[in-house]
Order: sequence, then C-alpha cells, then structure tokens
Amino acid sequence: MGIRILVVEDEVEIADFLVRGLREEGFIVEHAADGDTASHLLDGGSWDLVLLDWWLPGRDGMDVLRKLRGSGRDTPVLFLTARDAVADRVRGLDGGADDYLCKPFAFDELLARVRALVRRRDREAPSAVVTHGDVRVDLTTQRATRDGHPLEFTAKEQALLVFFLRHPGQVLSRTRIYDHVWDEQYDGVSNTLEVHVMELRRKLEVHGPRVIHTLRGRGYVLGDPATIGGN
Repeated sequence: MGIRILVVEDEVEIADFLVRGLREEGFIVEHAADGDTASHLLDGGSWDLVLLDWWLPGRDGMDVLRKLRGSGRDTPVLFLTARDAVADRVRGLDGGADDYLCKPFAFDELLARVRALVRRRDREAPSAVVTHGDVRVDLTTQRATRDGHPLEFTAKEQALLVFFLRHPGQVLSRTRIYDHVWDEQYDGVSNTLEVHVMELRRKLEVHGPRVIHTLRGRGYVLGDPATIGGN
C-alpha cells in the first residue's frame, strides 16, 4: 500500500510539479488548492503526510493546521512557504507543524524530508493495525488475517480493504473509493471496482460471513447487514 500525501498549494505550477514528482516516486497524492477544501479532505480521509502552503485562498495554512491538531490528529505536516523569517518558522513549528521548508526549494531536499517524516511516523507507530470484527490488517508487516487465518491479497485489494476498515459503517460511494484507492475519478462505466470487491469478498468469506455490503445506487459499506440494509 502506498503512502497517501495531501498537497495543499494554490499556485498551479508548484502544485503540478509536486503532484507529478511525488507520484513518480510511488506516493499516492491528492491536491487541494485552498484551505477550505484541504480541511474537508482532512476531515473525510486518512492521510500519512500533508504538504501545506501558508498563504491560501479562504482558510490559511495556519488555520488548517490548528483545525487538524484541534481534532486530535497527529498526521505529519510539512509547511512549504515563502515565509522565511525566523519568527514565521518558529510560529509554524510551535503551531503544530513537524517540519518547515522555505520556497524556492530543491525537489531532492523535499523528498528527503518527506521520507524522514514517514520514517518517523513508522517508528512512532510500529504496530499500526486496522481492524473490524475478526478482520485485521497490520500496516507495518502488510499482513492480513480473518479469525486468525492469513489472507493473500493483491496490493490493490489490500488497499481497498484498508480503506473499508478505516471507514466502518460509512456508506462509501464509488466516486469516493476511486478517488482514494485508485487515485483517479470514477468514469461511471468501468467495472474495475466491482471486480475487486467481488474478489475481496470471495477471499474474506472463506473464513466468515459477508462484511462488505452493497447499497444499491449508493455504494458499499463495511458493517452489520442488519443495521445497514445492504446485500
């Protein structure tokens, strides 16, 4: 499973440079061009790292950071900004940022800082696990089990399962799943998602009842069918 990075940057050229460069390095990247969109994405998903500009339309970077930390989340945040005064760096770090890089910057240095923050996160959470009932995925070892039985998934199947496990009881639309797991927009025609869900169910149901249910016309949900009304 790839590392998920949210790039919050309103300058189109810089945003495109960052998104393309990070994707080429194997990261899963999403972009927000303003602070309000960034806060919405941070509220609605799980992120491994945020690259955050300070000056943004709407809610500025410090406001986004304060809201994130105020919610109790410790997602690593790297400030990317032209504000290079010592007082600004101190304010950003004291405000909850994990690192601070001034524009302009070399992509190699950015990449080194990204990797350092990801390594730090992994050290601080060496046994990160997502579970629901008897389904368990260890994000460190990449091992999945159900009722103690090991499960073998493709990388995309496991990424899909982890997304479900991180949002139990939530109705997940096809569009939202494509955005987060495939990192692309749903075209309304492809059956790729249905095929992956079918295979995921097949492997999970060898060792227990169905846990991923379909809500017709709405999407999928991980949870108890008696309270969901899916199939």
